[in-house]
Amino acid sequence: MSGWQTRVRKVTPYVPGEQPSDTNVIKLNTNESPYPPAPGVAEALQGQDAGLLRLYPDPEASQLTCAIAKRYGLSPDRVFVGVGSDDVLSISFLTFFEGPEPLLFPDVTYSFYSVWADVYRIPYEKVPLDEDFRIRPEDYIGRPASGIIFANPNAPTGIALALADVERITAANRDKVVIVDEAYVDFGGESAVSLLDRYDNLLVVQTFSKSRSGAGLRIGYAMGSAEMIRCMNDIKFSINSYTMNRPAILAGCAVMDNETYYAGCVRRIVETRERAKKELAALGFVFPDAKTNFILARHEKMPAKEIFTRLREKKIFVRYFGSKRIEEYLRITIGTDAEMDALFAALREILSGAPDGEKHD
Repeated sequence: MSGWQTRVRKVTPYVPGEQPSDTNVIKLNTNESPYPPAPGVAEALQGQDAGLLRLYPDPEASQLTCAIAKRYGLSPDRVFVGVGSDDVLSISFLTFFEGPEPLLFPDVTYSFYSVWADVYRIPYEKVPLDEDFRIRPEDYIGRPASGIIFANPNAPTGIALALADVERITAANRDKVVIVDEAYVDFGGESAVSLLDRYDNLLVVQTFSKSRSGAGLRIGYAMGSAEMIRCMNDIKFSINSYTMNRPAILAGCAVMDNETYYAGCVRRIVETRERAKKELAALGFVFPDAKTNFILARHEKMPAKEIFTRLREKKIFVRYFGSKRIEEYLRITIGTDAEMDALFAALREILSGAPDGEKHD
């Protein structure tokens, strides 16, 4: 090994869900919305002046920041916009968390948290969920920590923590930043935005990638006190001032102007999710009560990896993690009704042993 290689910062990277090049598949592995963006988004993009791309975009993405602030009844100085919620969370880790006390987050949660902590050399401690995959608020109270972060509803479990419990954690940790990652909140959770005026140590992070059909736009945002947002911008402008491109800003504003459309999409997804729970239960799957646009499911007889592999052979993609505590679970994104019907049909065939006649007892 040459000298420079000994100085490389080595981490185990986050592994995103597979993005197959074959478009003739049923893609239920990355929690994208099955429905397209609102028509107003395409109109906004078609109406832009391509000549302006020669100029740098607004480094503060002021137009989009104001649109988000208006949606939540906040002043613009309490909103931070980034390139997807991953970018927002990365900046927040760099801004608010450093040792010697550990950052706390659940042992089964979004796996990027440990990656950022490793990259930024932030000591951390994974707090075990209970045997039902639930966050115990008392586990985050009265213990040394540099900060706390958790997803609500949690991913990949899909379980939502009650707002009263979110407040309990936040109130007990006034001397440290508490981040609530609400990527899936619109599908059945209670947003902590209503707590922001009471707690200046609370940061709420959301995204356009799930309920707003904008995974390809790469827009995420954080809401907190003006002081917290100022600190995040100081870090952002010390790394890269021009993170949000002009088309994304315009499309993002159009998304915020079409909230009724997206609320309708969420209703359809939730209805399909509840039907999927019944279908999966009838097929012998067990799962937590998901409040997200996905279900984390385990079959009582057939191994998760085998089901994953055989679904993939049928060009149906779900997510298999193989991680500790969830090695026998599959995460299934809620697609359209037609996509879910195809999934159920494939599962019936697989679980019955067809086409080779093999039985799994």
